[in-house]
Amino acid sequence: MRVAIIHYWLLNMRGGEKVLEALCRLVPDADIFTLFYDPESVSPTIRSHRITSSFLQPLRRHYRSMLPLMPMALENFDLRGYDLIVSSESGPAKGIIVPSGARHICYCHTPMRYLWDLYPAYRNDWTRSRVKRAMMTPFSNYLRLWDYASAARVDEFIANSENVRRRIAKTYRREATVIFPPVAVESFYAKPSEDYYLIVSELVAYKNIDAAVRVFSNSGRKLKIAGDGPEFAALKRLATPNIEFCGRVSDAELHELFARCRAFLMPGEEDFGITAVEALASGKPVIALARGGALETIPCYGGILYREAGDEGLRDAIEQWDSREKGIDPEALQAWAARFSEAEFAAKIGPILSYRPSDLR
Repeated sequence: MRVAIIHYWLLNMRGGEKVLEALCRLVPDADIFTLFYDPESVSPTIRSHRITSSFLQPLRRHYRSMLPLMPMALENFDLRGYDLIVSSESGPAKGIIVPSGARHICYCHTPMRYLWDLYPAYRNDWTRSRVKRAMMTPFSNYLRLWDYASAARVDEFIANSENVRRRIAKTYRREATVIFPPVAVESFYAKPSEDYYLIVSELVAYKNIDAAVRVFSNSGRKLKIAGDGPEFAALKRLATPNIEFCGRVSDAELHELFARCRAFLMPGEEDFGITAVEALASGKPVIALARGGALETIPCYGGILYREAGDEGLRDAIEQWDSREKGIDPEALQAWAARFSEAEFAAKIGPILSYRPSDLR
């Protein structure tokens, strides 16, 4: 079979790109199509494939502002001659036009948050400019109609969690198979804990990193934050000296940060939460908001799941954690994390990818 993989953009190596990397290993001859591509920002495994970027590529520095043009760019890809098309989706990637004889599988990390679940927050809370808010209304309406219609182009949806499966059913009225994303659990390791908590995240508003910064600024506890994003400057202004911003770190540095932390924090709702699994694979507990993917990835003995979003809920959870810290068994956490390995992912998705469209007739 000739296989094409469509990924929204290749500008960093976060959770979606790690799924893409695993797909590249499963289908080593696949071609990749993407809206924006920065070769220096992705792994050698991804770079080894033939990659085609869209006509928006010259504008990649402004990719967050290009959303209204993305449907046109995706529909411009020429996918003739491919038997299987796999879209890796948390943006508009599934909107490609597929040949009538090809099969289209969408691995969905989530329907677009800024159009559906989080649209009111993006428009009313996180967009300060009145002009931008006014422009969002007609553009978002058009994009929601297109996004819903493009779901009909997909032959089979795969969701990365039960949480996302429910969102797909609610948003697109489509059923989905749940296959957890791959995590390189065997590459993580535990070391004696040092006196700091850890966040690994893109610094965007919906992750609620600001709540953690305020809580730790007030308590004086040490916090390290690995990651970058549009909220970086605002968060740094909130922070006191006990909070360290590590920026984007290498894989080796990330493994060390996980291995030596006291606990990992996840103060926002995650679709799945690969970083929480990476913390568990490092033998470290997780303090997380009890919503979304955290309910599927963190066992009852794996830390604290707190229900009240915001500063007070997180502060109470950390204080509760103080009395439970000595009861943590790192080996039990690592054994739990093994169920999210890349081998498990390959065993479940491999058979779905292996049959041809003609096999369905």
